[in-house]
Amino acid sequence: MKDEIPVVDFSTGPDNGAESRIVSTGARIPPIGLGTFGSDHVPHQKVAEAVKYAASIGYRHFDCASVYGNENWIGQVFKELFQSGLRRGDVWITSKLWNDKHGENDVIPSCEKSLKDLQLDYLDLYLVHWPFPNHHPPGCDVSARNPHAVPYIHESYMRTWAKMEELVDRGLVRHIGTSNMTIPKMKLLLRDARIKPVANEMELHPHFQQPEFFRFLMDNGIQPIGYSPLGSPGRPERDRTPNDTSPTEDPAIRAIAQRLGVHTAVVCIKWAVQRGQIPIPFSTNPTNILGNLQGIFEKPLTPQDMETIAKLDRNCRLIKGQVFLWKDNQSWEDLWDMNGSITPA
Repeated sequence: MKDEIPVVDFSTGPDNGAESRIVSTGARIPPIGLGTFGSDHVPHQKVAEAVKYAASIGYRHFDCASVYGNENWIGQVFKELFQSGLRRGDVWITSKLWNDKHGENDVIPSCEKSLKDLQLDYLDLYLVHWPFPNHHPPGCDVSARNPHAVPYIHESYMRTWAKMEELVDRGLVRHIGTSNMTIPKMKLLLRDARIKPVANEMELHPHFQQPEFFRFLMDNGIQPIGYSPLGSPGRPERDRTPNDTSPTEDPAIRAIAQRLGVHTAVVCIKWAVQRGQIPIPFSTNPTNILGNLQGIFEKPLTPQDMETIAKLDRNCRLIKGQVFLWKDNQSWEDLWDMNGSITPA
């Protein structure tokens, strides 16, 4: 099996954007990853099988998280892959600190558990999953609220971040980063952090492009990693609202896909990679997993295509995060600092 694991060249140049991204430390991240969030309906074993297949065709970037509940399954796959000849140094593996582990005594043990479950000696990237310590029961509906939920408290976040920095000091993780942040929160973190985040994971797709935040991150040397790059068709019911739109059904995306002879999902992936973010689409369908990878190397989008898609932004956030709100009569917008300042308690 050793000879069956392919080597994929992620240094093809700027014509299609498929070269590895170089973060502020000089490390290289493959320009596309496989997400592993199976929502509430994909069995853990099936996600693990998807990871195994993705690695067999050339994926070298896997986005994991403790809250997904499947890291022990994925870890067995990693063990088999590395025993079969895949080099650990050729793979970028991310995990995330869940909201109930923000306490100073919880950060390091939580990371150590992810490492044990994933059967790894270190993580390439460890993210604070959400900037709030608020969490919810698995499979809950949109009305669920944690009675102990609190707003964003920067001093508390920095205590968590100090432990994230300690993970780097200890060699348990190579890099640390953030997820689901906003510009006001990120400004404070950059001001106060000893070790700066190398990446921020965020919702990014043609109908939700976050241009201001995207540019802020790029200007500050922080790599955007985009989840839900296809508009998250498999997202939990609690995240669905009547005004949601689907980029893969957009007529302009369809027209580009028809011209190129590809699925609309591939157009969304091409756009993400050529724009400069790292998409991490989730799929357990081998055809789709292969098509997403092939798509970033074949028939790049034209400058006109990129301009067309740039005009499709509808500011349509699909993963709204209502379950993380901290008091009654709030709207999901309060989580995202819509007016340019951190929402007060």
